[in-house]
Order: sequence, then structure tokens, then C-alpha cells
Amino acid sequence: MNYYVLLAALLAASVEFVEALTIVLAVGTVNGFKPALRGTLFAVAALVALVLVLGLAVLRFVPIDVLRGVIGVLLLLFGLKWIRKAILRFSGKKSLHDESQAFTREVDRLRSQKAGAFEAQATAFNGVFLEGLEVVVIVLTMGSAARAYPSAILGAGIGLVLVLALGVALRAPLTKVPENVMKFVVGVMLTSFGTFWAGSSLGVHWPLGEVSLIFLIALYLITSWLSVGRLKKGELRREVA
Repeated sequence: MNYYVLLAALLAASVEFVEALTIVLAVGTVNGFKPALRGTLFAVAALVALVLVLGLAVLRFVPIDVLRGVIGVLLLLFGLKWIRKAILRFSGKKSLHDESQAFTREVDRLRSQKAGAFEAQATAFNGVFLEGLEVVVIVLTMGSAARAYPSAILGAGIGLVLVLALGVALRAPLTKVPENVMKFVVGVMLTSFGTFWAGSSLGVHWPLGEVSLIFLIALYLITSWLSVGRLKKGELRREVA
């Protein structure tokens, strides 16, 4: 079991499924929960099939050294995008993501459209499928590069079950989940994995092996937080001037 991959997949999946849950709850509030749940189940089935089919194809036909190089670059780009958004949010340059506001906007949109059961099911399917695609990318890339598909799939599965269980129990958006912090952490982890695997494919020898990931995560986390502080100080200086 690769616990680094499991944790990264768990956090990333949880973040995406929290956002998908907001859409499903909005559909259930306006159109009832039967079409919302049907759309959700169809989307989850499609995502699982996508992971299995693409995952087997990738592992069978792509050499591991080439795979790790490509995946390392992809994860770097993916993770740096998440880190950039997190830095802007925590420095006040971009508003923090608010699930309650997203829920209200979606409910208002659905009510204005007066959608029927089929349209409601399609909305739930699209919401879960599109948010889940990022989870698929993370599971495929991390599972392939680390040869740890079971860990990546298990992490994503745990995230899905946790979010669904909370959603069914509360029937309300998960506003108490520290989603913005989780996105920050996931961005740092993805960037660290990307650095590790891209470096390995280029011949970099990591003295401590996978333990080096801990130091990469700490480095990116400290650098990102220092960037938040610098942006905040720059904004304060402009206000004083």
C-alpha cells in the first residue's frame, strides 16, 4: 500500500466530490432526490469504467520511465494551478470558495429553468462527471507513475464514500469542510509528486527515495505560504500609501 498516493487521492477526491455534492443537493432540493441520485450513480459508474479501461491500457502499453516523465510534468502543471489559486485566495486577491453561495446559485438556476426529471438527472450526472474527471486524472496519473492503482482507487473511493455519507446525513452543502485549505494541501502534494517523478525520469537520484517527498512537500508548503505573506504585505503597503 502506497500511503502517499492514498492520501493525495483521498484529499483531491474529497475536494472535487464536495463540489459535486453541492450540485446534486441543489437538484434534489428543486426536483427531488430520485433523479439526483440516479444521475449521480450513472456518473460514478462512468468514471469507474474510465479509470479501469484507461488505467489498464496505460500500464500495458507505455514504458514506466516515459510514463513517469509525462505524468510528472502533468502533475506539476496541475498542482501549480491549484497552488496559484490557493495563494490568491489566502492573500485576498481572489475570494474564497463558498459552497453555500454555490448551492444558492445552482438552486436559483434550476428553479428559473423549471427543469423536469430528465433534465434534473442530466444536471446531476454532468456535475458529478465533470468534477470527477479531475479525480480520474489524479487517480490515473498517480496510480500509473507509482504503480499503485489500488492505493489511488482506494483513496478516491474513501473520499467518495465520506462525502456521500455526510451529504445523505446532512442533506446540506458541506460548508464546514475546510475546502480551501484542502485545495492548498492537494496542490502542494501534486506539485511535489510531479517534481519527484519528473526528476526521476530525467535521471535525478533522490537520496532518500520516496521519503524525499516529505521534504518536497515541506518546501512547496513553506514557499507558498511565504508568497501569501508577501502578497498581503504588498497590499497593505499600497493601502497605507
